[in-house]
Amino acid sequence: MTSKSDSLTITDNRTGTSYEVPISEETIRATDLRQIKTSDEEFGLMTYDPAYMNTASCRSAVTYLDGDNGVLRYRGYPIEQLADKSSFLEVALLLLDGELPSKAALEAWEKDVVAAMPVPDHIEKFIEAFPRDAHPMAMLLAAIAALGANHPEAVDLTDDAVQRTQIINIIGKIATLGAYLYRHSKGLPFVKPDTSKGYSENFLTMLYQDDKGSYTPDPHLVHALDVLLILHADHEQNCSTSAVRSVGSSQVDVYSAVAAGIAALYGPLHGGANEAVLKMLRRIEGGQSAEEFMNGVKEGKERLMGFGHRVYKNYDPRARIIKKACDEVFAVTGVNPLLDLATKLEETALADDYFVQRKLYPNVDFYSGLIYEALGLPAEMFTVMFAIGRAPGWLAQWYEMIHDKEQKISRPRQIFIGSDERDYVEMDAR
Repeated sequence: MTSKSDSLTITDNRTGTSYEVPISEETIRATDLRQIKTSDEEFGLMTYDPAYMNTASCRSAVTYLDGDNGVLRYRGYPIEQLADKSSFLEVALLLLDGELPSKAALEAWEKDVVAAMPVPDHIEKFIEAFPRDAHPMAMLLAAIAALGANHPEAVDLTDDAVQRTQIINIIGKIATLGAYLYRHSKGLPFVKPDTSKGYSENFLTMLYQDDKGSYTPDPHLVHALDVLLILHADHEQNCSTSAVRSVGSSQVDVYSAVAAGIAALYGPLHGGANEAVLKMLRRIEGGQSAEEFMNGVKEGKERLMGFGHRVYKNYDPRARIIKKACDEVFAVTGVNPLLDLATKLEETALADDYFVQRKLYPNVDFYSGLIYEALGLPAEMFTVMFAIGRAPGWLAQWYEMIHDKEQKISRPRQIFIGSDERDYVEMDAR
């Protein structure tokens, strides 16, 4: 029996009846509200929560996020430490298995992922069939779903060895697909992955290799890319992760679940934010000072992109890290002229009570687009980069979900606001 100290007493003023609802982990079970009704014939009380503003849809051990204090941890490890000390593939394995791997385990994992990077010839032809001006995210969505057709065994969710193979396959191939989409849009031949190279080095080489085979990515760019991918690897129950879990709850294959995540990420309110930041900076650069623009924001005439976050009510910890990555990239590529403007916008916001009181601090999207642009990527590829980084998080969340004994197929309730029963009206009477 739940004690008074860890329960919620609810009195229904319609009936005068009181109910004691258990509290666990600062949460009450929504189904416990079903007992609150005015008659046995009623369905019972529901909660109404558009966009899941205050609803926990799962119990997860993957990522901890404290938005009020600017904290982000993967499996308990602060993002600052992982970005400083880990590689992207090490973080991917941490997200999946829950522990930092031994040296031998990491080497085996890296070997397996890189070995999985080549894509079948018919998938290459599939990509080539798209118009060159097709959006890369639309092509990535289709290509990941198409990969699932190669693996009918993926529907067996009871075989852990089979599912581990699919996870490795997706993490490896999504980088190759991303590079191929870029080269297809440029009318360039595909460059196959090299199993002697690491993951990020392979990706940059597949992007930019010339016809003489003389391109070798600068180690500083390889490291900066690793950091960017780590920062995007997971972020709790965001829109795309929720989509992966929701679609995956139907027990569909993991390729289809990840395709759902890509579709969600495609939206400008989710994955396209860094592209919007660049557009904003270019517009300001064309005729306004940072101060003038920020005054326009306060007057409601302008929209400040890359500041504020649905979850973070403090400085996004990833934004601090990515600013350091900017220095590493620009030391190789030359400074993006928009960096000074971005820095001035940030300084203006942090010194202005209007933005501080509203907790409008830079988020990870504010600087990531500058780095991607410095790497030579068009804005259309930014969200693809996001998807490559987020794939391990989607897969870790999906794997956790299919092993959760409480998980059922996602099926939200609704509040019906339509017409009551009415008789059909014949065509000549309408």
